Amino acid sequence: MTAEPMHETTPPKAVQRWSASDYARNGRFVQEMAGPVFAMLAPRPGERILDLGCGDGTLTAKIKAAGADVLGVDLSEELLAVAKMKGLAVRKLDGHALDFVSEFDAVFSNAALHWMRAPDVVITGVARALKPRGRFVGELGGHGNVAAIATAMRAVGGTRAGDPALVAPWFFPTPAEYGRLLEQGGFSVREVMLVPRPTPLKTGMEGWLRTFGRFFFDQFQDPERDEVLKEVMELLRPSLCDASGAWTADHVRLRFFAERGA
Repeated sequence: MTAEPMHETTPPKAVQRWSASDYARNGRFVQEMAGPVFAMLAPRPGERILDLGCGDGTLTAKIKAAGADVLGVDLSEELLAVAKMKGLAVRKLDGHALDFVSEFDAVFSNAALHWMRAPDVVITGVARALKPRGRFVGELGGHGNVAAIATAMRAVGGTRAGDPALVAPWFFPTPAEYGRLLEQGGFSVREVMLVPRPTPLKTGMEGWLRTFGRFFFDQFQDPERDEVLKEVMELLRPSLCDASGAWTADHVRLRFFAERGA
C-alpha cells in the first residue's frame, strides 16, 4: 500500500502519514484479500517486477518467493523500514515521479493507486518503466468505494467546520475512466472491472477510520478528534454494523490488466 496521497495536474502537498503498527493491526485485510489480483500478475522466475506502493512488503515478499527479481517503492519511511527488515529491495519514491526506463517485465500495484491523484502522470511513468509488451496489473479503489464512510465523514465534518476536501483524498475511477487513461498512456487494456467487496473489519470501524481516515481526522485537535470519530461511527452503525456488533467496510475495487505497446 502506498503511503501518501499523491485527477490533478500537480499532486496535492498534504500527505497521509502511516503507522506501521496501526497498518499491521487494522489494514491486514489489504494483503489477505489480494489473491485474485496477485493471481492475475502471475509472477514468473527471473522476471524483473516493480511493486508500486509496496507498503510493508507483504506482497513484495510473495513476488520474490515466486522467483522474480522485485523492487518495492513507496513513500512511507516507516512502512519501508518494515519491508527492509524482511530482506526486500525497496526504495522511497513517489509514484508520480518514477524514473525507470524500460527496466521491468511487469508493474504491480495493490490498494495504492487510489492515493495517487494524478493518474495520468503515474500511468506515463509506469509505461516508461516497462519493457515493450510489459504488463501493468493492479487493484485500487473503484467508483463507489467507501461511499457510506466518506458520506458520514463529510456530514460530521460539515457540522464542525471541517475541510470537505480532506474527507476523500482518493481517486476512485469507473472502469471506463481508468481504461481510457490506460489507453491514452499507451496501454492495451486486456481486462478492467469493478468488484464489489464488502470487507469484514476484524478490528472494527474505529480501527479502519483511525488508520485510513487519519488524513481527515488529523484536522481536529483532541478531544474533538475523538468526538468526531464517535459521531461518524454512530452515523455508520445502522448500515455497516450488524446485530452482533461486527463491522463491514463498503469496499468496491477496480481490478485491471493492461499491456504496454511494442
